[in-house]
Amino acid sequence: MIDRAGLAEFLRRRRESLQPEDVGLPRGHRRRTSGLRREEVASLCHISTDYYSRLERERGPQPSPQMIASLAQGLHLSLDERDHLFRLAGHNPPARGASSEHVSPGLLRVLDRLTDTPAEIVTELGETLRQTPLGVALTGDLTRYTGPARSIGYRWFTDPDQRARYHPDDHALHSRVFASGLRRVVTLRGPDSSAAQLQRLLAAESDEFRAAWQEHEVGVGYQNVKRFIHPELGLLELTCQTLLDPEQSHSLLVYTAVPGSESHQKLQLLSVIGAEHLTSWPPSSG
Repeated sequence: MIDRAGLAEFLRRRRESLQPEDVGLPRGHRRRTSGLRREEVASLCHISTDYYSRLERERGPQPSPQMIASLAQGLHLSLDERDHLFRLAGHNPPARGASSEHVSPGLLRVLDRLTDTPAEIVTELGETLRQTPLGVALTGDLTRYTGPARSIGYRWFTDPDQRARYHPDDHALHSRVFASGLRRVVTLRGPDSSAAQLQRLLAAESDEFRAAWQEHEVGVGYQNVKRFIHPELGLLELTCQTLLDPEQSHSLLVYTAVPGSESHQKLQLLSVIGAEHLTSWPPSSG
């Protein structure tokens, strides 16, 4: 059963405890609000200000589990706080660990500060959960996919258009890396896992994946540099640094270029171009 008073109080306290810079928002001028404004929280959680305001006023229908998950992520809650929010709303908390899509507040704080760098947070199956604006400008919005296509490995083997942003000479290596990485996760999580389901799906749909899988390679990785092909800027050679959240099995991928290099200059230009010209790139079949 929903605890409306408890839910309203908890949301209000969490909102008031956050500052704009804590969640990657500009502070602006003439701010009198203690913490975040309701409209700022609503924007972070992808809900209407009216709906959020009603929750703080103990009104409205019981929020769905999907809505609570969005509130927990937008408010940068810890796992314990997320679980508490679910119980206040009358729902059982979702599972923790590898299957969880709740990004830790620590990882979100790092991502929010990478304003001039392409970066993304991904699951162990290569599902992009969050991107910086420059990350979207580099690769397109990778959070918009649904179903198996959320995994970059699935898209790689089933949608040829997805390869357009990588240098053709590196395609064979990407195929080996994705197959090898999936094998590691299947072995780690077991035959009933989401990873195993993805493997079976790919084996049924892609001859290339089946061939790569039969090689039984493990531990295949990239070289120091990843080569991207941007539709407007051409080749960018970027180094990928990884920060791992072991509790949630999420990784923060940060892409940088050697200072003074042509790719570094292109990254600076990319920040000017932004993502407005790339809302439909890369093309999606799902």
